Amino acid sequence: MQNVSIPVSLFVIIVFGTMLPLAGIHPVREALRAGKAMDRVHVVRGAAGPRLQEIIDLCRERRIPVRFEPRANLDRMVKGLSHQGVIAYPAAEKYASLEDVLAGAELLVALDGIEDPHNLGAVIRSAHAAGVTAVVIPERRAAPLTESVARASAGALSLIPVVRVGNLNRTLELLKEKGFWIYGLDERGPEVYSEVQYAKPAVIVLGAEGHGLHEQVKKHCDFLVRIPMAGKIASLNVSVAAGIVLFDWLRRKPA
Repeated sequence: MQNVSIPVSLFVIIVFGTMLPLAGIHPVREALRAGKAMDRVHVVRGAAGPRLQEIIDLCRERRIPVRFEPRANLDRMVKGLSHQGVIAYPAAEKYASLEDVLAGAELLVALDGIEDPHNLGAVIRSAHAAGVTAVVIPERRAAPLTESVARASAGALSLIPVVRVGNLNRTLELLKEKGFWIYGLDERGPEVYSEVQYAKPAVIVLGAEGHGLHEQVKKHCDFLVRIPMAGKIASLNVSVAAGIVLFDWLRRKPA
């Protein structure tokens, strides 16, 4: 059998089960044309040309985020591979739309600033186990749905919809208009999570460990609740906090 040399930049590279970026104008364009699920596309700032513009147009048609960055950033992403000014990250799973998950939803989880893929996967796992309808993440300040997230979710990523929205604050306002009650988990919240009166449908909003919820996100919450801490550490890992609050909601959810 004749050996054929194929440039590695033409394909998604799989190393130890981890999906790496797709690099180069032709492979990215063909993947988009074929309908491949993409998490995001990075383009060198200032680059131009009809083939590159086609990629940008395809991304806009499919609502795939495009990030324009210095060439040095793209060089670091692919570590020496020729990328021709464009890199795409395939998604482990396709995102759902918000409209698709609202009918009959009792509980949604919204994440604010969860950028660690292992934390995201663990929260998705807890959310599915607690009967959450869907997980909502923002386009920015959020880990994408990579293979690392899929592994950390222990299979839950394929079982629960994940919705990506352009603006989390506007999405919370929209959900309030549709009758959802918004509960934000905050270490300085005035109400204890196990004592707050839950209503449904509801959204539980979780922030990243360390800085918690952003101030604008807090303003969109109807209630701010906390988990009392007996030790000297002020906060829990977000996936642990998610498990505590979500299963308490499941135990006490209104009929």
